[in-house]
Amino acid sequence: MTRPVKRSFSIKGHRTSISLEAPFWNVLKDAAAAEGVTLAKLVTRIDAERGAAGLSSAVRVWVLNYVRNANDSVTRAKRTG
Repeated sequence: MTRPVKRSFSIKGHRTSISLEAPFWNVLKDAAAAEGVTLAKLVTRIDAERGAAGLSSAVRVWVLNYVRNANDSVTRAKRTG
């Protein structure tokens, strides 16, 4: 297990930081690249959708759902392909 890595972002003019383990950062960066947006833009979008959850927790849940959705797509493709 890796120690969390802290990164800072500006969201709506407010500086904030997120602490995530390297695997979460890696998936988040890959997702941003796949969607053609910056990491900051993706984090801003997650922030807007997070409700009352802490930002780091919201990002982890977003990454989990992203990976699950990708796996579901692969599984569906295998069934129909």
